[in-house]
Amino acid sequence: MIKDKGMLIGGQWRRSDKALEVKSPYDGSVVGRTFLATDAQLEEALAASVASFGEIKGLPAYRRSEILRKVVNGLEEREKEIATAITLESGKPIKDARGEVRRAVNTFQLASEEAKRLGGEVIPLDISPGSEGRFAIVRRFPIGTVLGISPFNFPLNLAAHKVAPAMASGNPIILKPSPKTPISALLMGEIVTEAGWPSGGLNIVNCSNEQAQSLWQDERIKKLSFTGSAKVGWALKEFAGTRKVTLELGGNAGAIVHGDADLALAAARCAIGAFSNAGQVCISVQRIFVDRVVFDEFMDRYLDECRKIKMGDPLDEPTDLGPMIEEAAAIRTEQWIKEAQAEGARVLLGGKRHGSFMEPTVMTGTRPSMKVCGEEAFAPLVSIEPYDSFDEAIDLVNSGLYGLQAGLFTRDMGRIMSAFARLEVGGVVANDAPAYRVDNMPYGGVKMSGFGREGVRYAIEEMTEPRLLAVRC
Repeated sequence: MIKDKGMLIGGQWRRSDKALEVKSPYDGSVVGRTFLATDAQLEEALAASVASFGEIKGLPAYRRSEILRKVVNGLEEREKEIATAITLESGKPIKDARGEVRRAVNTFQLASEEAKRLGGEVIPLDISPGSEGRFAIVRRFPIGTVLGISPFNFPLNLAAHKVAPAMASGNPIILKPSPKTPISALLMGEIVTEAGWPSGGLNIVNCSNEQAQSLWQDERIKKLSFTGSAKVGWALKEFAGTRKVTLELGGNAGAIVHGDADLALAAARCAIGAFSNAGQVCISVQRIFVDRVVFDEFMDRYLDECRKIKMGDPLDEPTDLGPMIEEAAAIRTEQWIKEAQAEGARVLLGGKRHGSFMEPTVMTGTRPSMKVCGEEAFAPLVSIEPYDSFDEAIDLVNSGLYGLQAGLFTRDMGRIMSAFARLEVGGVVANDAPAYRVDNMPYGGVKMSGFGREGVRYAIEEMTEPRLLAVRC
């Protein structure tokens, strides 16, 4: 049981008369308690954030960097505690939860470094007659209060991807974590506060989606950074007006395995990429397209890799696959599988649900029109289909509404560059699964997968505005 946690509002830990119980996806037990904000508390958080902007934007770069470095130290010192909280509230296997804490450490470390690199440029203006003796300086300036909305699947690191760039660029931020997994973000808030970040510069509030929408409609908030479903994200964008928005909305990532690929590598990486965190990853491998000449060999290797995955208690060290976030998500996945089977698809492995657990499931005989292929499964579910030409494989990956990341396994650099030019995604990963991500990458998608980019330096650019000073000597 995690100790009860209040919300962080105006530098104070606050409670309300609305308790929020946090339940384990593994066994349904209550693992922690926090509180839901009242409308008045949300107004307090917003007012505190706006009031802190003057102090925060005036912090020198070295000071912002120092505070971020203290956050790094705090996360490292409390790794075991935070990893356990991640596992208890999200069902993520403990070894993966430790990996998430280490990624958050890296995210804040990157922000600490980028805080000292937030530069600009000098532009000559004497390129036209009448502008002799003139030049310009361009600097980036913080924009004001950011609203960050983070999801359940990486409750610490995806929150860090909103908080750390805001701190590095001199912006206050209000963070709304997922109500399913708020504890990890609140622990991060403790560390940021202890590191010396100005009061009101980080507010962490639990609230309903309707309250969050009302908060976003307030013009005092200058930017939204949202990670979640496409339906909610695009709806929130409608309220942006002239304000800045970053949306990371997921997808149904495809991987191509060409005939010249290292099949052992491809099978191993696509198994990890499909079933890590029970498939609840925006760039989880959902569709694999394999050159027909190696299809049978790859399938045998892939199924062997998938059979190695151990499903069980997420607090047990050997566990590879824990429960989905709630039983309703597993039930939805089970229904999609049955619908695909009714339309002719075959289950080669798994396919069964056990409460909130979904077995690692491999299907074939699927079509793009089926939900298991055409929509975001966000589940331990993957389809494998053959292709006859590389052009066909590119078209198959490009089919559909999403375009976040794609993977390609081949030894041919020409094919890699061709795929880079032609795949309609935010990122192409060569000789690895599309689930690969490092926290300094520009990360985001096209089509329904999102708008703008995360990754610390790129998020800083989204949270600042360039300003020009033209000088006549």
